Amino acid sequence: MTTTTSQKAVLPCTACGTLNRVDLARADAHPKCGTCRVPLTLDAPVVLTDANFDAVIRHSTVPVIVDFYADWCGPCKMMAPVFADFAKRQVGRALVAKVDTDRNPGVASRFAIRSIPTIAVLRDGKEVGRQVGAVPMGRLEELISAR
Repeated sequence: MTTTTSQKAVLPCTACGTLNRVDLARADAHPKCGTCRVPLTLDAPVVLTDANFDAVIRHSTVPVIVDFYADWCGPCKMMAPVFADFAKRQVGRALVAKVDTDRNPGVASRFAIRSIPTIAVLRDGKEVGRQVGAVPMGRLEELISAR
């Protein structure tokens, strides 16, 4: 008997902001927003905000790895291309997201973000891992695979 695990994620549309439930196991089907039909981006970090963070985290059955950053932060700028490449590698397995701590102080405060970049891994809505500072690809892969 074959068992399948749910690989659902909730993604905000970059065009209209609608939250869309996506089966990451079918990422190659190129999902589109249910409201405006714009293609949903799965191979780049998803931008989360104070307004949509909880819904995305609560309804995603895959691990979610979040980069808490700020546009003015030098180490964050160094980490951005590594994190973008990581998102491409995780398509279908995890949701890779970013939260701008300056524009979204509510989420940053709830997660007690004191230094940026901070990478947090969430499973079933709970934080299960954290890394502060810019890190190489290997460390991101360790974080997402740790239980």
